[in-house]
Amino acid sequence: MVSTFGSLATAYSGLAAARAGIDVTGQNIANAGTAGYTRQRVSQSSIPAAQTGFMRGTAALAGQGVSVDGIARLASLTLDAGVRVASGSSAYADARAAALSALETGLNEPGDDGLASKLDAFWSSWSELSTHPDDPGAASAVLGAAKTVASALASGSKAIDTQWSTVRGTVDGQVQQLNSAASQVADLNGRIRTALASGGNANELMDQRDQLTEQIASLAGGTVRQNTDGTVDVLIGGNAIVQGTDARSVALGGGLRLADGAAVTLTWTSGTAGAVSLSGGSIGGNLSLLAPATANGTGGALAEASASYDQVATKLATAVNTVHATGTTPTGATGTPFFSLAAGIPAAQGLGVVPTDGSGLATRNAAGELDDSFADALARLGTASDGADRSWATFVAGVGTASRSASSESTLTGLALTNARTQQQSSAGVDLDEENVNLLSYQHAYQGAARVLTAVDEMLDTIINRVGLVGRG
Repeated sequence: MVSTFGSLATAYSGLAAARAGIDVTGQNIANAGTAGYTRQRVSQSSIPAAQTGFMRGTAALAGQGVSVDGIARLASLTLDAGVRVASGSSAYADARAAALSALETGLNEPGDDGLASKLDAFWSSWSELSTHPDDPGAASAVLGAAKTVASALASGSKAIDTQWSTVRGTVDGQVQQLNSAASQVADLNGRIRTALASGGNANELMDQRDQLTEQIASLAGGTVRQNTDGTVDVLIGGNAIVQGTDARSVALGGGLRLADGAAVTLTWTSGTAGAVSLSGGSIGGNLSLLAPATANGTGGALAEASASYDQVATKLATAVNTVHATGTTPTGATGTPFFSLAAGIPAAQGLGVVPTDGSGLATRNAAGELDDSFADALARLGTASDGADRSWATFVAGVGTASRSASSESTLTGLALTNARTQQQSSAGVDLDEENVNLLSYQHAYQGAARVLTAVDEMLDTIINRVGLVGRG
C-alpha cells in the first residue's frame, strides 16, 4: 500500500517535470525573435529509490520519479568571448573606414571639382598670359584661377576641421554610452548574485548583461572575466571598468579643435588615474583618427590630411612668390609677392591673392618692357618634381590607399563578426524546429505521466472500495 501511494508522487513528479519543460519550451518559442535571448532547457535528473533499514540488501527498488534541478541557459563562454573580440575589431575598423571614406570623397578627386584640376587651370592661365602678356583678359583669368585655387584649399581644409570636430563629438557620446553600460553591468551583477545566492533563476538578467558587455566590447574592445559568484569583471585597456558591483568611469579630454594640435585623451575619472589605452572598439578607432600630426606623417588621418593641405598651400605660395618676385609690375614695383599667407591660421585657410588686378602682376623686366619669360616660368611650376601639384597627387594617392585598406579591413572584420555570431547562435539561438519537437516530447511525457496517475488512482479505488465485498448480496 505504501509503494502504491508512492506511485502517485512518482507520477506527479513526471507531470511537474513535463509541465516545466512545456513552459520553458514555450518561452523559447515566444522569444525566437528577441535580440540577445539565449535559449533555455530544463535540467532534470532521476530521483533514486529511498533506502530504509529493513529494505537494504540486493532487492531491486524502483526510483521515485524525476526531479527538476533547474533551468539551464545554453550559452557558451568561449563563443560569447569570440563575439566580443570580433565586435571590438569590427567596430574599430568600421570607424576608421567611414572616416577615411568621407575624407576621400571630400577631395573630389579625380574630377572637375578637385584641386588638381583647379591647379591645372591656374598654370594654364599663366601659360596663356605668357602668350598674350598685354591682354587684360588673360591677366584677369590668372587672378580668377588663383582665387579659385585658394578657395578650394580653404574649403577643403575647413571641411577636415569640421570632420575632426564631428568625430570628436561622436566619441564624446560614445564615452557616455560606455560609462552608462558599465554602470548597468555593475547593477546587474548585484542582482544576478543575489538571485543565484537565493536559488533563483537569473537567466534573463544574464542575457541583459551579455548584451551590455558586447556593447562595451564594441565601444572599447572590452574583455570579460567570469567570477565564481555569478558576477563578471569587464576590462578595457587592461584595467577593470566593472569589478563585481563596482563601476568606474572614463572621460574625454585634450584638444577641442583640430587647430589646437593637442591629443584627445581618454582617462580614468576614479581609482588609479591615467590614460586608457584602447586597441579596439569604435572609441579606439575614432581616437586614432583624432591623433595629432607627426613629423614623419604617421599621426591621425585627419590631422595629417590638414597638414597636407597646409603643405600644398605653402609650397604653392613659396614657389609662385619666388618667381613672381623676379619680375616687375606695370607700376614699376619689384619683388612683390603673388600669394600671401595669413598668420595664426592654417596655411590652406590663410592663402590669399595679393594682386587685385592686372597692374599687380609682374609681367615686365627691369626696363619696364613686357617679358613673357616670367609668366612662362610660372606656368612651368606645375610640373616641378617637388611642387604643390606633386605634393597634392601624393596626398590624394595616400588617402585613396588608406581608404581602400580601411574598407577592406572593415569588410574582413565584419565577416569575422558575422561568423562569430553565427557560431554563437548555433549554440544559444532558438531553433523553432527543435523547439517544436521538444514541445511534442514534453506533451507526450505529460500525457504519459497523467495516464500513470490515472492507472494508480484506479488501482487504489479498486483496493479501497471493492476488496472485501465478494459474497455480499
